[in-house]
Amino acid sequence: MGRIKTLLTTASALAVTATAGLAQEVTLTVHHFLGPRAPVHAALLEPWAERIEAESDGRIAIEIFPSMSMGGRPPELYRQVRDGFADIVWTLPGYTPGVFPRAEVFELPSVHQGSATQTNAAIQAIWEEIAADFEDIHPLLLHVHAGNAIHLRGGTVASVEDVQGLSLRTPSRTGAWMIEAWGAEPVGMPVPELPQALARGVVDGALVPFEVMPPLGLHEMTEVSVEGPEASRFGTATFLLAMNQERYEELPDDLRAIIDANSGPALASIAGEVWDGIEDVGRNLQTESGGEILTLSPEAKAAFDGLGAEVEARWIEETADRDFDGAALVEAARAAVAAN
Repeated sequence: MGRIKTLLTTASALAVTATAGLAQEVTLTVHHFLGPRAPVHAALLEPWAERIEAESDGRIAIEIFPSMSMGGRPPELYRQVRDGFADIVWTLPGYTPGVFPRAEVFELPSVHQGSATQTNAAIQAIWEEIAADFEDIHPLLLHVHAGNAIHLRGGTVASVEDVQGLSLRTPSRTGAWMIEAWGAEPVGMPVPELPQALARGVVDGALVPFEVMPPLGLHEMTEVSVEGPEASRFGTATFLLAMNQERYEELPDDLRAIIDANSGPALASIAGEVWDGIEDVGRNLQTESGGEILTLSPEAKAAFDGLGAEVEARWIEETADRDFDGAALVEAARAAVAAN
């Protein structure tokens, strides 16, 4: 009888242990707006998910849903993660204007200097100064791409005057301000809508990096790309990988630690390498398909940059009624970029 009781007690203990183990196994959904061939999916999110799954010994499983396959439109991604519809999203803060006012500083043409690695390190260096933007979610990574080039259906650009009157797609309101300063017309839209807009003549061109050429086939819809000397660009866009706050907090401590170890500075460095490294692929596609990449003269780029300074001034003026010092934040961001 004693042996039976011991066996029953042992079986009960094993059942409790097994149940506890199952309770700690987690499946996290990741939702984003680009396709599975895009660098963010293939070169950033998939390897990131694999690292977390391996480091957790399979206790965390991550399912990635590209191309808005969980439903909705790209501007809804922030709300989806905030409200718990998706556990994690990758999105542009620029799709929800006004929600991330401090993070916008890194999009200004006077701040980003053309290296995603450099600007990503700068974001981490002054994180505490922009952290208040993310109180409703758990941020895993804020990063940028290599910077905007001008891509046109046709024509040529040797000066600011050559873009005046053109309609250009922009990813954000600061990008729209820059296009307005050039004397062109900004058209806001999520980037997945850009191919159709170009094909139908809704826009004459767009501000995007070369890395979106392959997944969207933009090299087949544009004939001219424009950048400054030494591949300098016209501002950039910020991107956010974020997790639902409650979902993050309910994870066991050891699993949260694994998520933490694969967030922030370590992931920012990887993202910088991905985005800086992928630009040549898009550049090559543009030229191989018969397109032309134009490099502005230093004088012409300086004229564009001078108008970009107006965007900075406008941004600082608009932040006057916010609870942070816009001018000081610009200086901090610029200094952090220069230091990295």
